Amino acid sequence: MQETRQNKIARLLQKELSVIFQEQTRTMHGIMVSVTRVRISPDLSICTAYLSIFPSEKGEEILKNIRANEKTIRYDLGQRVRHQLRIIPELRFFIDDSLDYIEHIDELLKG
Repeated sequence: MQETRQNKIARLLQKELSVIFQEQTRTMHGIMVSVTRVRISPDLSICTAYLSIFPSEKGEEILKNIRANEKTIRYDLGQRVRHQLRIIPELRFFIDDSLDYIEHIDELLKG
């Protein structure tokens, strides 16, 4: 039961965070941030979001910027999901480098 609720909330948060990042990066041409995976703690208090950032060279810089604006992002998220969730979880962001890893493995296999 609890796991089903966690999955539903994780999907909701992933969708809404994607929209927030899409709106924020619309003005920055050539940069794309997508939310690849969201995990939520069993007590629904911590949301861990994995971000895929294009171009990946600017990943650390953009992630630092996102972490600096965590409170604003949480507020925006709260405005969007206030009718579905009573408590807005604390946000944590990490870079999802699985695509870079896959690309690196492909290069090694070709070489």
